[in-house]
Amino acid sequence: MTIEPVSPQPRDPDGGRSDSQASQRMEALRGAGGQRRSWLRWLLPLVAIVVGLAIYAALVVTKDEPQTRDLVPPSPLVRVRSVVPEDLRLTVLARGTVAPRTESDLVSEVRGRVVWVSPDLVVGGLFEANDDLLRLDEREYRIARDRARANVTLRESEARLASSEAERRRRLEQRGAASASDLEQFENRELVASASLAEARASLEQAELDFERTVVRAPFSGRVRERSVDVGRFVSPGTKLGRIFAVDYAEVRLPIQTDDLAFLDVELMGPGMDPVKGARITLRGRLGGRELVWPARLDRAEAAIDEQTRMLHIVARVEDPYALGTIEGPAPGTAGGSRVPLPSGLFVTAEIEGRAVRSVFVLPPMALRDGNRVFVAESVEEPEALGGSHALNGARTLDGPRARVGRGGRLSVREVSVLRRDRDRVVIDGGLEAGDLVVISPLRIHSDGMLLRLVEAGDS
Repeated sequence: MTIEPVSPQPRDPDGGRSDSQASQRMEALRGAGGQRRSWLRWLLPLVAIVVGLAIYAALVVTKDEPQTRDLVPPSPLVRVRSVVPEDLRLTVLARGTVAPRTESDLVSEVRGRVVWVSPDLVVGGLFEANDDLLRLDEREYRIARDRARANVTLRESEARLASSEAERRRRLEQRGAASASDLEQFENRELVASASLAEARASLEQAELDFERTVVRAPFSGRVRERSVDVGRFVSPGTKLGRIFAVDYAEVRLPIQTDDLAFLDVELMGPGMDPVKGARITLRGRLGGRELVWPARLDRAEAAIDEQTRMLHIVARVEDPYALGTIEGPAPGTAGGSRVPLPSGLFVTAEIEGRAVRSVFVLPPMALRDGNRVFVAESVEEPEALGGSHALNGARTLDGPRARVGRGGRLSVREVSVLRRDRDRVVIDGGLEAGDLVVISPLRIHSDGMLLRLVEAGDS
């Protein structure tokens, strides 16, 4: 196949001019369209703003006036207690350790070998006063006693002979049959014989005393705390044989704060401090997993205040501690009120009976605010006066159950006189009157005269 060349056509001078004009018209049209779109971008937002302002103005002009009402702030719901004056006896708490009245070491007073030990001389053993607890070999001391007795007999004979000889010489001297020097010589012999007799008698007394000391006897009724010897041991004077303590009564030394002395019947007399004896004391302690209680009495107060603790110690006395004690509540296998011993060394809590007070008010500790102030509900009103739904019954209290709101009141802050405060109660002797409604609930925000909704503490 053959390709023929195409020769270019000659351009028409008029045709080129027409194309240029067409291009110019198209450019003019595009410029006019762009200007219109630019104006639309600015115009549409302006129209939207104007329309929005018009709608807002219409709403403002045509809206209704809102209804107004006074808002009643909620009145706090509190528990109150109507106080009644009462007479009571104050108590003071203290803690101490039970100790025996006396505790002593058994000590040998003579030397010798132990030949017998009482079956009661064991740790925990009981014995009575003057019971034989231990014996030493007495043979040596029996021989010494018998020798002393014989010596006394001899000296008595010599003294009688010297006395009779001296008496005979006096009669002879009165008749002139004997000289004064002879009489003096016989009188001296009489004095020597009398002195020898006295010495022999003293030796006999010492021998008898040593013989008695070969038997160790109990100085009081008590129990054995420890035993240090056994049969066959040789002991010397001063050797410790054991340790015993009395059981006729026990004592508890109780520290008392000086401020609490005002609540006890304890008088400060001169340099010493003597209590009015007989105040009842209740001792409580745990023994064998049981709560036990023992009666006691205030026996005395010590003569001085402890310089380190700044406390005064009083002494409680428990009679016959190994036969007293009652169990609080039933215990397995033990009837209530059974006799339980009070062992030495037990740590106990003491409730000390103090002085009696009259016409005082007793409140829970939470009723006391900011020192010596209480909140009292006064100007009692009906609950409807508190306004709105806050006067409704069946409101939930801080204690959980739903209670009936009986009435309302206004808060009054009172200054009171606190006689005594402890962990469980506050005793007030001034600032309140019978029938006052004391607020016993927590109240974080308060002001004098504020409205309250009241719930009696006895309601449920």
